[in-house]
Amino acid sequence: MTVQDALEGRMATTAVNSSAGMAPAAPVVVARGLARTYTLGGVAVPALRGVDLEVAAGELVVLMGPSGCGKTTLLHLLAGLDAADDGELTVAGVDLRRATQRELDRFRRDHVGVMLQSDNLLSTATAREQVALQLLARGTRWRDALDTADVLLADVGLAHRRRHRPADLSGGEQQRVALARALAGNPALVLADEPTGELDSATTGEVLGLVTRANQLHGTTFVIATHDPLLAEVATRVVRLRDGVVVPPPPGGAVQGTGPS
Repeated sequence: MTVQDALEGRMATTAVNSSAGMAPAAPVVVARGLARTYTLGGVAVPALRGVDLEVAAGELVVLMGPSGCGKTTLLHLLAGLDAADDGELTVAGVDLRRATQRELDRFRRDHVGVMLQSDNLLSTATAREQVALQLLARGTRWRDALDTADVLLADVGLAHRRRHRPADLSGGEQQRVALARALAGNPALVLADEPTGELDSATTGEVLGLVTRANQLHGTTFVIATHDPLLAEVATRVVRLRDGVVVPPPPGGAVQGTGPS
C-alpha cells in the first residue's frame, strides 16, 4: 500500500462514517493539565507544562512539533512508563495518576501496545516468538500464542519471515515485527514514537499502509509521535506541541490540528 492509497482509504472511511451519522466514540485518553519536569545537572527542565488531550476510540492521532517539545514525554506518560508531576490522566478507563505499581503493570500488559523508533527486539528470538511472548505475558498458552503470532505476522506481510531473528531482518521488517507485537492482544491503544524515522521512503509507505489498515479495518486507536509529514497526511487528527504545551489550532481549523480534510 502506498501513502496515497492510505490517504484515499482514510478519506473514504471518514466519508462513510459521516454519512452514517456515527456518534463520536468514548475517549480512550483523557488528559487534563499534565505537567512533567525533569532535573538535569541540578537544573529543572520542564518537559510538559499543562497538556490537555482527549483521544477517542478509533482515532489515529499524530503528535508533531520540534525536538524537545514534549512528544516523547507525553507518550511515556500515556504508556504508564513515567508519572506526571501534576494533572489528571485516564487511559482505557485506568486512572494512571492514582494507580498502584501492580495496577500499572497490569495496565501496560493488557491495554497498551508500544512501538518505538529503534525497537528493542530480542536478538535471540524469532519474529513469531517476539509476538508470542507479548501474548504469553497476557496469559495466552504458548501454542495458542504462536498460532496468533503467525496470523499477526501474515497481516503485516511477514508470514515467510516468521522464523527469522532480528539480525536477519531489514529495518522495515523489524518495524513490521514491532507493529505486529504492538497489536498483539488487541490493545485499547497503540503508542508509537517515530516509527518511520529510520526508514527509506518505500518502506515508510509500507509501514504507513499497515498502520492505517489496522486503524481503518480493526478500529485500533493510535497515538504517534513523529516529525514525518506523511504520517500527518493519514491521521484523523494532528496535535501540535511546542515548549511542552499544545499549540491552539488556527482560527477556523479543526481542534488541535487536522489531518486530511
